[in-house]
Amino acid sequence: MVKTNVRCAGASDPGRVRSNNEDAFHIDVERGIFLVVDGIGGQAAGEQAAEIAVQRVRARLERQTGTIEQRVREAITMANNEILRAARANPEFAGMACVLTLAVLENGAAVVGHVGDSRLYQVLRGEIRKVTHDHSPVGEREDSRELSEADAMRHPRRNEVFRDVGSEEHTPGDADFIEVQSFPFDSESALVLCSDGLSDQVPSAEIRAAVERNAGNPEGAVRELIAAANRAGGKDNVTVLVVEGEQFTAPVVAAPEAPRSPWAARALLFFTAGFLAAVVLGWLTRTMWQPAPVVIAPRVIAATTTIAAAMAEARAGDIVEVPEGEYREQVRLKDGVTLRARVPREPKLRAAPMSSGPAVIAEGVKGARLSGFRILADPQMPLSTGILLRDSAVEIDDVEVKGAGVGIEIRGSASPVLRANAVRDCLAEGVLILGPSAPWLSHNLIQNNKGAGVAARDGAKPSLLGNTFDRNVLEPPATDAVKALNFFLPAPAPARPSRPARPAGEAKQ
Repeated sequence: MVKTNVRCAGASDPGRVRSNNEDAFHIDVERGIFLVVDGIGGQAAGEQAAEIAVQRVRARLERQTGTIEQRVREAITMANNEILRAARANPEFAGMACVLTLAVLENGAAVVGHVGDSRLYQVLRGEIRKVTHDHSPVGEREDSRELSEADAMRHPRRNEVFRDVGSEEHTPGDADFIEVQSFPFDSESALVLCSDGLSDQVPSAEIRAAVERNAGNPEGAVRELIAAANRAGGKDNVTVLVVEGEQFTAPVVAAPEAPRSPWAARALLFFTAGFLAAVVLGWLTRTMWQPAPVVIAPRVIAATTTIAAAMAEARAGDIVEVPEGEYREQVRLKDGVTLRARVPREPKLRAAPMSSGPAVIAEGVKGARLSGFRILADPQMPLSTGILLRDSAVEIDDVEVKGAGVGIEIRGSASPVLRANAVRDCLAEGVLILGPSAPWLSHNLIQNNKGAGVAARDGAKPSLLGNTFDRNVLEPPATDAVKALNFFLPAPAPARPSRPARPAGEAKQ
């Protein structure tokens, strides 16, 4: 894989009319992933659909197996079917869906996956091109030039779409579902991904001008575009991502030319011809002087001594693989690095010498993954916390945490993903969430913890789907939504006291 070097920024704003924001976005520069999602369904339902879409798309694209197009199709399809399942299981979410635009930059190309009326534009050499097609009645008419851009922006049916993510079951190869395109990503170009909160309010020429004015400063371009949408009315949530190639600059405006003499015109003609000949010769011989692209391939690094030593060697995109055995050390996760067991549940992490935990720490980490470990504590080797995630957007899957003080503690505003783990027999909370985080907890077993199975405090808003809660002292608030999407095993009936045996020969009264 050849990494594409870019400058990028993104932001989302609720606009001036709506109190909630149903848009979401995701940026992963290391993997070249850029995503804008616009939720449909109103209030919490639209936000929930957008959150599911981001998590599912991320989870699939971060597993770099198959071609890019296959990964894009599978990622969007997984998001679609997960949203549909959640909507069917919860009456409050009935009808929720989303539209999205996804770009993956790799090997000098952009692969775009698109459903709905969010958009991707390309800005190149003073021009702007709408790459995606709006899957809407008005968008089709605009693309076929039946309507001008201005007329389409004012059309009363501009918000209708006939394709979305989440309203019906799909497979990756379904026709008329995902629009996939691929084109060379020019390092002198910029991409703009946006929800219709921008494209319905700001003409494409103004989008181009804002991006070019802020060339080299994508954060400034994003701020200017969101402000322009709000000045135009801010009728919808607006989300903007700007992705610049490393050579993107504002076009040079030529100064007016002075009249030339015939001699000067002939001299210019000879000079231009010579220059063009030199350019052609340089192009034809480019393989002789142009260095080969640097290929940054992910590596699998085996932990042969300690996990910490292997993690120190790893860089973003690498996998650190740990063989079976017992490890007494504190492990720190690292941006973009996957730490996994060679055989799931065989490596065992215990308290490091002279330490009571945590066994695993992530602080300010993005794009990391921990998979397949057992984290074990006992009275001789206690752990205050099994896993501590502070301001870290990471994935934890197929991990068992047993006997710690707190099983998994999440702090800060980042939203990690906990999937298919077992958190059991902890002395306090199984999962403790502190701060304005919205983590995704999916299909975990949370069992026999002495405190709450899941405790959310200080503004935390976890999403719970398919989890099994069994014999915890306290369970999450049993709202209809939580009950519908998760499994609560009934507490075992108390044992009946046994009656003392009658002495032999005593008659029954």
